[in-house]
Amino acid sequence: MRLRIAENFEALFYAPIYALQALGFAEQENLLIDWLPPGGPGGAIDAVRAGDSDLTWGGPMRVLRDRDIWPDDEASLVCLGEIVGRDPFMLLMRATDAARCEARLAMSDLAALRLSVVSEVPTPWLCLQQDLRDAGMDPASMVAAGRVVQGLSMSAQIDALRAGSVDVVQLFEPYASQIERDGLASVVYAASTRGPCCYTTFIASRRTLKQHREPLAALQRALSRVQSWIAAMGPEALAQCVAPRLPEVRPDVLKDAVSRYVSAGVWAMSPQVSREGVDRLRRSLLTGGFVREAAAFDTIVVNP
Repeated sequence: MRLRIAENFEALFYAPIYALQALGFAEQENLLIDWLPPGGPGGAIDAVRAGDSDLTWGGPMRVLRDRDIWPDDEASLVCLGEIVGRDPFMLLMRATDAARCEARLAMSDLAALRLSVVSEVPTPWLCLQQDLRDAGMDPASMVAAGRVVQGLSMSAQIDALRAGSVDVVQLFEPYASQIERDGLASVVYAASTRGPCCYTTFIASRRTLKQHREPLAALQRALSRVQSWIAAMGPEALAQCVAPRLPEVRPDVLKDAVSRYVSAGVWAMSPQVSREGVDRLRRSLLTGGFVREAAAFDTIVVNP
């Protein structure tokens, strides 16, 4: 059995995928995987739709957007195999400011602060906007008032925080642990605390589901093996496992970052895609205007 999987951009919160590559669990399921390099932005999704790749991994937001734009046909995308089950992003403030607010930030506090949000991908800001709405705030009013800074990369956000031109930044690991280690900032809100919010799954087309049922079942079993291994071995073993994939990250920072994600339950513990997590994401994308209609869970998710 064989599958072609197009890689997504590199990120620590994809650590279970890197562990899958390193630990040989797919091979133990008699599954050979050709790991294809990522293309440009959206390139992996285009390759899956075109049949040039069997799968990729990424946010269900891409599947919801796909279903919002294209008719439901053999090229339509579906989610299977949950990898990241909670939002991996965080809000951080300068350490001195965080100490004054006792390292806790209420959503209502953001109205008086200069908030910089992630520009590389849309999901973190869309989900944070829903957090703000749930707290009775209006993100559009914050944007109109100039309280939201958009367009900065995560590295540029850190520079802006250091320079004092913003008060709060939105980052994922290992950026958060790095600037904590450096004494620059502290986490004042972890988006994982909102609960299940399906962030990453494997993504395939309906065509692939028909043509590769047995290999996909083997992939699901391999993912389940990885998830069990993480639960049994713990964050230190996972950090060591993925370290060769992330050589630019200092070992102490990598250990801190992986430990934070494990303790926060960021990584799914089962390949079953969470209905609650997808529904939370659907609501964020719909109220944020990213999709006109949010396809129902059963039309975009395939669970074994």
